[in-house]
Amino acid sequence: MPKTIVVLGARNLGGAIVDHFQGLGWNTAAVAQSQDTLEAIAARGALAVKADASDPDSLSIALGSAREQYGSLDAIVNAVTAARPPKAGPFGGGDLAEADLDAFRGWTVAVAEQAFVFLSAGAAALKAAGGGALIQVTGGSSRRAIPGKGLWAAGAFATKALVQAAAQELRSQGVHVALLAVDATIESPKTAAYTSGQPPDSLGDMGQIAEAVAFLVQQRPRAFTHELVVTPAGETWVP
Repeated sequence: MPKTIVVLGARNLGGAIVDHFQGLGWNTAAVAQSQDTLEAIAARGALAVKADASDPDSLSIALGSAREQYGSLDAIVNAVTAARPPKAGPFGGGDLAEADLDAFRGWTVAVAEQAFVFLSAGAAALKAAGGGALIQVTGGSSRRAIPGKGLWAAGAFATKALVQAAAQELRSQGVHVALLAVDATIESPKTAAYTSGQPPDSLGDMGQIAEAVAFLVQQRPRAFTHELVVTPAGETWVP
């Protein structure tokens, strides 16, 4: 029986992950809310599941639907952009002395909460299916905080802590949990407006990031990786 992967978020990177696993012969499904994204998922040949990835019940039902459709569930990947910035204010939340609770809730709490929902619902679904891989995608903010973006980094740090806890709790139960940190801006239609003219080697490539996801998903128990950082050659690498 072909293996099944469910991807949360399928507009850009999530779509590339779906495409890559289809090339590997996997059953693919993706979770989204907007009708245009659901239609784009279906056009890729994947199962489009309408659900709110930030709601535990909604996500659990979606994962169950994918398993019921395909008869298996082997991997779940979270590629959702979870931040919910307030209508006004700088990207990343701004300086702490000037930020307010709305900024904190949008840049920090929303990110941590969505990661918790993914890990909690995903772990339950994979345990019920007999095991599998649970991959959380995040950015370089999970490695370091920089001035003006501390709130965003706090959400990413919380995500990393939750992944570490889940990995320790689940590794003996047949569920491989890993954090994939992309330490760069990812080249995509979403980022095209402000990455135009940048050297290609300074930007993350969605296809190659999808390959990194597959590397993690297909690992076997005697050589698990629980945290993987990918950095383009043209981007500054900080040990």
